Amino acid sequence: MFQIDCPWCGPRDQQEFAYAGEAAIKRPENPASLSDAEWADYLFMRTNPRGRHHEQWRHVHGCGQFFDVVRDTVTYRIESVDVPGRPALGDAS
Repeated sequence: MFQIDCPWCGPRDQQEFAYAGEAAIKRPENPASLSDAEWADYLFMRTNPRGRHHEQWRHVHGCGQFFDVVRDTVTYRIESVDVPGRPALGDAS
């Protein structure tokens, strides 16, 4: 178990949250022009790295908000938590 610091509610136990996938995935500009294989790649293929990873989480048993987390998938150490759309700490923008 670990704690996540919700930007709206403050620190809470990890059980209150749901992992919502990889953060900052860009939707294709013209989805109708994609082949079935390209569309499937956009929908289903994720990086799933070992180590530092940009994730989205949702506070399902709290405020219900989505937010971005930079977390190490090996140690579970959370580097930063922020509202969606803002660059994560330590990232070039």
